[in-house]
Amino acid sequence: VQLQASGGGSVQAGGSLRLSCAVSGFLFGNNEGGWYRQAPGKQRELVAVFRVGGRTDYADSVKGRFTISKDNVKNTIYLQMNSLKPEDTAVYYCTFYYLRRDYWGQGTLVTVSS
Repeated sequence: VQLQASGGGSVQAGGSLRLSCAVSGFLFGNNEGGWYRQAPGKQRELVAVFRVGGRTDYADSVKGRFTISKDNVKNTIYLQMNSLKPEDTAVYYCTFYYLRRDYWGQGTLVTVSS
């Protein structure tokens, strides 16, 4: 199983980025998974995830600005990030739960300057 995240970069506040996470080794279908992030000196935190049953959860800090989506044919998930703020600066990780364990991608850095 591999998760390959991409799409990070440097943007100014108010800008947008779209992250992608290509999953190989299993078909994620309706498995639980999504995006987390870790800012310097802070713990990793949930950003947006798909839950079993179809519900999506977002961190309060990103609601209305970020949208998680998936393409089951491409076996890829996305995170559209709009109205970015300096506090969104972090390494973003994709993850999926499969066969009773969590799998993580390598992370992609997002830097938002004011």
